[in-house]
Amino acid sequence: MKATEVPEIDGAYLFEPTPYGDERGFFCRTFDADVIRSVGLDPNAFVQDSLSRSARGVLRGLHLRSGAGEAKLVRCSYGKVFDVVVDLRKDSPTYRNRAFFELSGETQLTLYIPAGCAHGFQALTETADTSYRIDRPHDPAEDVTIAFDDPELAIPWPLPAASMSQRDREAPSLAEVLKQQES
Repeated sequence: MKATEVPEIDGAYLFEPTPYGDERGFFCRTFDADVIRSVGLDPNAFVQDSLSRSARGVLRGLHLRSGAGEAKLVRCSYGKVFDVVVDLRKDSPTYRNRAFFELSGETQLTLYIPAGCAHGFQALTETADTSYRIDRPHDPAEDVTIAFDDPELAIPWPLPAASMSQRDREAPSLAEVLKQQES
């Protein structure tokens, strides 16, 4: 497994496994504590694993957590997603930068997203399973959502949004969220 820094988002990493394929399919390691440690992250900090299944065109996000935030490892274990990270850490050298990724069951890439960054994705295949490993227990009272179609972010979603939660449909703009966080 190889770790690569994401230049657009300070502190973000892509972890690329080495799949071993044959006529049966493939095998690869999707988490390696030593590799996580090698980039200065604590592999024992992750406390919850979750999985979402989405149909083609489903859009989830943009989400982040208030308070101490939430760091996460994200991987598409089946299918393919267009994945988005927005750095909203005011003290970060990459503040307000965006980064886009294609995560898929074929590559099994894992993306590390630092706390304080917004995250969202859109399913590109009929079925897409996305796994999350987060560094603190989820508390819905800390959920923050930003409009996926905020013109200030100009995210190039590859498909029309086929379906999304009511919370995501009604999300405020980035400017509104930042203003709320200041007060």
